[in-house]
Amino acid sequence: MLILVVEPGKIPETRDISGSLKEMQGIVGGYIQAIYPFPGIALVCNEEGWVRGLPGNRGLRNENGEIHNIIWGTFFLCGVPDDGDDFVGLTPEQVEQLEAQFHTPEAFVGSNGRILCVPFPAGNFM
Repeated sequence: MLILVVEPGKIPETRDISGSLKEMQGIVGGYIQAIYPFPGIALVCNEEGWVRGLPGNRGLRNENGEIHNIIWGTFFLCGVPDDGDDFVGLTPEQVEQLEAQFHTPEAFVGSNGRILCVPFPAGNFM
């Protein structure tokens, strides 16, 4: 199953995995949680990322470009078929689109009761 792994402070990388629960938990470092930010795509992350103090990774934005959620810790993106609950591999077109969308690492800084998102070139911050 072809997935796109996104680690804090790094550019995304593709991996081919078997899709076992143990393997997916190993990637995110704990219990998995799936959210569905885009049609046909699952974002799989550590369900306790915020609570465990994992580093901020990427912001999820609405159609206006405003951040509505922050993903904490490593996550991966995979496909979801229209007719099932199982995860499937990404198509090459999905990989290309998602890699571009999540290419630039981001840092999150608290200021005056708000969280600011600061994009930075990979390898130049963390």
